[in-house]
Amino acid sequence: MMMSRRVALFATCFNDVMWPETPKAVVRLLRRLGCDVDFPTGQTCCGQMFTNTGYAEEAIPAVRNFAATFAGYDAVVAPSGSCVGSVRHQHHSVAARAGDARLQAAVAALSPRVYELSEFLVDVLGVTDVGAYFPHRVTYHPTCHSLRMLRVGDRPLRLLRAVRGIDLVELPGADQCCGFGGTFAMKNADTSVAMGTDKARAARDTGAEVLVAGDNSCLAHIGGVLSRQRSGMRTMHLAEILANTGGAT
Repeated sequence: MMMSRRVALFATCFNDVMWPETPKAVVRLLRRLGCDVDFPTGQTCCGQMFTNTGYAEEAIPAVRNFAATFAGYDAVVAPSGSCVGSVRHQHHSVAARAGDARLQAAVAALSPRVYELSEFLVDVLGVTDVGAYFPHRVTYHPTCHSLRMLRVGDRPLRLLRAVRGIDLVELPGADQCCGFGGTFAMKNADTSVAMGTDKARAARDTGAEVLVAGDNSCLAHIGGVLSRQRSGMRTMHLAEILANTGGAT
């Protein structure tokens, strides 16, 4: 097992504001696995909202702050494929636009050390069985950024299969987008809702109690549809399932 000396939690602004239990679960999980986890209080947005809508200039302060805040850590872990994708793939172009050689060097040094949770667990810590217990029927939605930008592959599924008590069932059309896409959901609301409705139907068809994913943004979108349909299906972030030990230490 390859252990990082200093691990920083990048909570992401979406989780910090709306789903704080998810980053808390990441901390519990990583500490249980022997990591020394810090929460740098200087962290802010990764800048993805700006870059995704063409405002690269406005993203420069966010990228500069990210590089400075997390520079001293061996690894930065986030419960969001979307935000990690932005850091690893968009921060380079933003830094280049800034025309700041020092910022470009800082981004180049830091971005390979920024991990989505399942990547860090499987690739860095070398574990798939994290000692979790979750006796429920679960289906997994692979979010677009984790699937297509980060290419996390089956890492989340490998982690879920090792959870004791779980009944993991396949989600039909799992690789299809849920329709959230950040500002896409606001600019193309009708299309977004239609895509979310298709994804919710596929989730309900599995008979699962819980829909799990690695991004709370997508779960908020699908979960909203499921709630309006009074489906009874819950949504949970992958971190919260992996952090659950059923009361065991």
